[in-house]
Amino acid sequence: MKTHNTIFKKITKILAVLCVFFYANFIVAQENVNTYNRNFKLAVGVNSGLPLNDPYNFNLGSDVRLQYRISETYALCLTAGYSNLYLKDNGIDFRYIPVKVGYKSFIFKNEFYVMGELGGAFSTTKEYDNNTVFFSPSIGFETKYLDISLHYQFLKDFPIIKDNKVDNGLDQLLIRLAYVFDL
Repeated sequence: MKTHNTIFKKITKILAVLCVFFYANFIVAQENVNTYNRNFKLAVGVNSGLPLNDPYNFNLGSDVRLQYRISETYALCLTAGYSNLYLKDNGIDFRYIPVKVGYKSFIFKNEFYVMGELGGAFSTTKEYDNNTVFFSPSIGFETKYLDISLHYQFLKDFPIIKDNKVDNGLDQLLIRLAYVFDL
């Protein structure tokens, strides 16, 4: 219980910092709202990373993200993909489909960004048919054709092993590399 409280406090601090960035960018963006040409972008990416809990060893997946720039510094995102969690003991891998919505705020010359996403993860593994909600804060760098980001995911109801007992709450750190193009 103490570990979950510590993680929750850290996540709360991260979200507070993200809120400050969003607010600061909102003030600057109000000057350019009427002059910006809004547009859609599509990104196709691969995700890879490390689960922070047992019994998982590695995560590999892909996704497609639709992004709508509502201003020069803000974008709304819809992302869907497929991920595979590899187990340490060569057991049955855990597969799921993440679907999430997000809010992206560009900072530092409109290339660096912070983003928060909320969504659902739907299991495709026959042996485990539970679904969960999750959130994923991230930081990244986006150019005209490339999007690179580092994000944290907390999947609330996915099984983990903690102190040799089955528990819930999978933490992951993932890197995403995507090709971006205008629609």
